[in-house]
Amino acid sequence: MSRTRAVSLVVGLLLSCGSAALRAGENWPQIHGPRGDGHSDSTGLPLTWSESKNVKWKTAIHDKGWSSPVIWGNQVWLTTATDKGEHSFVLCLDKTTGKVIHDLKLFDNENVDDIRKYNTYASPTCAIEDGRVYVHFGSYGTACLDTRTAKVLWTRRDLPCNHFRGPGSSPFLFGNMVYIHYDGFDHQYIVALDKQTGKTVWKKDRDVDYGTDNGDIMKAYCTPIVIEVGGKKQLISATSKAALALDPSTGEEFWRIRYPGFSVAARPLYSPALGLLFINTGFGKGEIHTVKPDGRGDLTDSVVWRNKRSMPSKPSSLLIGDLLFQVDDTGVPTCLEAKTGEVVWTGRLDGSYSSSPLFADGKIYFFNHDGLTSVIEAGRTFKLLATNKLDEGFMASPAVSGKALFLRTKTHLYRLEE
Repeated sequence: MSRTRAVSLVVGLLLSCGSAALRAGENWPQIHGPRGDGHSDSTGLPLTWSESKNVKWKTAIHDKGWSSPVIWGNQVWLTTATDKGEHSFVLCLDKTTGKVIHDLKLFDNENVDDIRKYNTYASPTCAIEDGRVYVHFGSYGTACLDTRTAKVLWTRRDLPCNHFRGPGSSPFLFGNMVYIHYDGFDHQYIVALDKQTGKTVWKKDRDVDYGTDNGDIMKAYCTPIVIEVGGKKQLISATSKAALALDPSTGEEFWRIRYPGFSVAARPLYSPALGLLFINTGFGKGEIHTVKPDGRGDLTDSVVWRNKRSMPSKPSSLLIGDLLFQVDDTGVPTCLEAKTGEVVWTGRLDGSYSSSPLFADGKIYFFNHDGLTSVIEAGRTFKLLATNKLDEGFMASPAVSGKALFLRTKTHLYRLEE
C-alpha cells in the first residue's frame, strides 16, 4: 500500500469515526437518552433561558401527554391523547424549525379506565431507531411506524392490562426485540415483541408475592434496562415489590430481590466499574437498594446497602462516577457515595418533581411541576448555578441533541439553544 493511500485511509477512518460520534450526539433514541441513564455527551448546552431568551422555537402540542421527546436525525417524535383517553396521537416535528410534519391519530379507544391527575393517556415515551419509531400507549395500543413515510408497519392491541392509574412504562429496544412492561391492577407481565413483525417472542408473568389482593399495589411504571455481567446479558425489570433479572432472549429468571415498595417508576442504574446495580423501590417505603448482580436466585439478603432518606418515587436517579444524585418528589436533592450509600450532601429546590434529571457537561438539570429548572454543579458540594422559568410545568423528562435542549412542558415543546 502506498504512503498516500495509507494516509487517505486513516483520514477517512478518522472522519468516519468523527461523523459517527456526531450522529450519536445528535440522536436521543429513548427515554433518558442513548444509554438510558440520563447522561448526554453534549457540551455547550444553555445554562440560562426564559420565554424570551435562548428559545430557538416553541411549538404547541395539542391535547395532553407526559411522554418525553425522542430524536433521530432531523425528526422529533412524541405522543399525546385526549384528556379522557378516547383518541391516541403521535406527532413528528422538524428538529430545525419546530414545524409539525406528521400528526396522526393512531387509536380510537373505548372503555377507557380512569387515571389520576399526575398521569395521562400518553405518558409512555416512544423508542426510535434508524427508519422506525415504536409508539406505545399501554394496553390501548402499540404501533411501529416507518419514520420516512409515517406508514404504520404493525400494531398490537391484544395485550391486556387495566393500568388503573394510567400507563407509564416505555418500550425498550434491544437486539431484534421490543420489551414492554404491563404492570396493572389485573395483569402483571413483561413481553418481548419481534421488532420487525410485532409478534410475541416471549411473555413472562411476574410471579411476585405482592402480599395483598389489592391491584393498586401491584401496578408499576418502570422501563427496563439491559446490563452485561460475566459475559451474559441481563434484562433488569423492576416492578412492585420486586426486581427481576431475566435472560433477554427467553425471559428465564436469573435472580430477584424483594422490597416493600410498589408502583415503581424510576429506572434502574448500573455501574460496571463498581459492579453494583441501583434499584429504586417506588412508593410506600421508597428506598434505593444496591445489589451485586452476579448471583442466582433470591438475592434480597445480600443487598449491599439501602437508603430511604429523601429518595424519589417518580424521578430516576443519576449515577455520575462514584456519586449517585437524585431529587425526591418534594424537591430535596441528595448526593450519595455510590459504593456505600453514605450521604455526601442534601439541598433544597423549589417545587415538586416528576421529571427525571439530566446530566451534561458537568452540570445537572432538575425540572419541576411549575416550569422551573434548577441547574447545579455535579460535584461533592451543593452549588446552584442557575434557575430558569418557562410558562408551564414539566412532567416529561428532557431530551438533548447537539447543543440544544428539547423540553416538553404541559402545553408546548421547546428547543432551547444559545
